[in-house]
Amino acid sequence: MNATDRTPADLLSSALAADPARPLVTFYDDATGERVELSVATFANWVAKTANLLQGDLAAGPGDRVALLLPAHWQTAVWLLACASVGTVADVGGDPAAADVVVSGPDTLDAARACRGERVALALRPLGGRFPQPPSGFTDYAVEVPGQGDRFAPFAPVDPDEPALIVAGREFSGAEVVERAVAEAAELGLTGPGARVLSGLPYDTWDGLNAGLYGPLAVGGSVVLCRHLERAGEEAVAGRIESERVSVVRRP
Repeated sequence: MNATDRTPADLLSSALAADPARPLVTFYDDATGERVELSVATFANWVAKTANLLQGDLAAGPGDRVALLLPAHWQTAVWLLACASVGTVADVGGDPAAADVVVSGPDTLDAARACRGERVALALRPLGGRFPQPPSGFTDYAVEVPGQGDRFAPFAPVDPDEPALIVAGREFSGAEVVERAVAEAAELGLTGPGARVLSGLPYDTWDGLNAGLYGPLAVGGSVVLCRHLERAGEEAVAGRIESERVSVVRRP
């Protein structure tokens, strides 16, 4: 990170300027066998497209609340940084009825229908695939996001001191997310650039978000994000740690 980084979006911009080709998020789903690796540049491109969708098509702006009903997944990480780019509040697991926009995975569509604003559905299929049958009343993310622009500029500057994240009932400003991620890096075992975290923690707590996204991003590291890690045997996990050159492991 740079000394001027005040928001999670700033952290991503610094990572992109420093080394766009290095891995940032490697995702495993041990229920499906999926593995996806995203470089900083590829991840940032997904963030830009998603932010353009959020700001343009969904008409969301600074202060609007986006309820993220999503598991720990690479596309969830994209949405968290897209919200930070636009200036909306990412409310992880938040009440859809109190949100301006809801973003739902396939297992929470019924709950997401309580949102009276815009609704977006993610199939969470391998390679970012779309729903075989689009859910009624929802925008299919996989259909709409590819056509969005590859560069993003917010309509209004993002204030780092305004609310940016809500998780487990705790509200953080963008600046607080950055400051806490940096302050807790050593405690997490992140010693600096090149640190690689394997995280099997869910995204429903600060610890899960920090290990699975913000911490590695803040120190110039990367994350091996594992969903359904409990389905992988210990031998498989040990092999993954070795093959992915993991330096820090965080598990439930």
